[in-house]
Amino acid sequence: MGKSYRLKKGFDIQLVGEAAKEIQDLPSSEIFAVKPSDYLGLTPKLTVKVGDEVLVGDSIFYDKKRPEINFASPVSGEIVEIVRGAKRVILEVRILADKDQKKAKVELPGQLDSSSAKETILKANLWSVIKQRPFNKIANPADSPKAIFVSTFKSGPLAPDMDFVIGQNKEAFDKGLEVASALAEGNLYVGKSAESSLEVSKGEVNTFSGPHPAGNVGVQIHHVMPIYPGDLIWTIDPQDIILLGKLFTTGEYDPTRIVALTGSKAGSPKYIQASVGQSLKPLFEPLADNESRFIQGDVLTGAQSHVEDYLSFYTSQLTVIPEGDHAEFLGWLLPSASKLSLSRTFFSWLMPNKKYDLDTNMHGEERAFVVSGEYEKVLPMNIMPVQLLKAIMAKDIEKMEALGIHELAEEDLALCEFVCTSKIDVQQILREGLDLLEEEG
Repeated sequence: MGKSYRLKKGFDIQLVGEAAKEIQDLPSSEIFAVKPSDYLGLTPKLTVKVGDEVLVGDSIFYDKKRPEINFASPVSGEIVEIVRGAKRVILEVRILADKDQKKAKVELPGQLDSSSAKETILKANLWSVIKQRPFNKIANPADSPKAIFVSTFKSGPLAPDMDFVIGQNKEAFDKGLEVASALAEGNLYVGKSAESSLEVSKGEVNTFSGPHPAGNVGVQIHHVMPIYPGDLIWTIDPQDIILLGKLFTTGEYDPTRIVALTGSKAGSPKYIQASVGQSLKPLFEPLADNESRFIQGDVLTGAQSHVEDYLSFYTSQLTVIPEGDHAEFLGWLLPSASKLSLSRTFFSWLMPNKKYDLDTNMHGEERAFVVSGEYEKVLPMNIMPVQLLKAIMAKDIEKMEALGIHELAEEDLALCEFVCTSKIDVQQILREGLDLLEEEG
């Protein structure tokens, strides 16, 4: 039996453009693309060349550092282009889709345990669904984690309603939890919103309430099973739990996802059913103008996208908001009730449920990094974020470890970046610290 946690620190950014609970299929595209940049820290080595034919689930490339980890094609068809960037870095592998899709099939194990589950996921080229803490990168299949954590809700700005998403594939979700429990040898922990009616079939269920980032799996790990040097915990996104459930039911890779289209510039926000690697042009082109910012993810942690982009592997939300490339008369000096502030600078603090149509304007530029106490108000973790970030900037590994860097991923400090009066690129600094820590072993 799990526990209930009430988190007081954090902040919910209320934005216009929540997705209506209706699902629309994204028109199929002729060209699909697999992007190595979706996978943090990956050095890809191609297993295909232009002209090759592939099935859904066939390997497109593998990790040069860990050759047992392959990455699957989301579509059957012909490899038509390898897009490369500077120094011949692979940016995209483009596939011309067959009219009739054909899928590779893996043999399912007779008995489900940690070893057979690992073997099946690796054979299906889908190991990338499993990430690890520390470092928030693809897990090493040779390792045995202390536990596996799954957060069944998201709390970020305009986040998809995961009860609604999971409800469309509940049987696959239950089967996926069974697979995750086998992988973790029974040490499965599931985080659930206090407002959720979701029934969870496996694992220890812990309930969380409070503002964002309560839905972050890293925050949940911190309160349930803090990570210390030497600890290893795996995490799986709820949509990837569904993917695993389908794999272990049919023996096939189902690349479809339910993605929330959100934001004030999204036209009619709704849920979209699409395939990984599918072209976003039919969706983004009608919304395109010089005043729109396309984002794969939410406004705090998402990656900037564009009309010619393709759906990334981990994407469960698309956001379209106004660009903020204009000068603002008097800036913060002009009184207004339409501006969002965590302080009482504006009258908006009198309207806690007001929703805002925010743009990407930074309202200032980087300045001296000072201790203001603002980070601590929005981070529900027993960590001193400013001191940690300064230790990273000084490359003081011993202090970084002592200050709790092992527990963090970029999304956990995203709100700190949002409230930062110094306009510090908090998430980038943290990633540099994690990469340094990993390099030094």
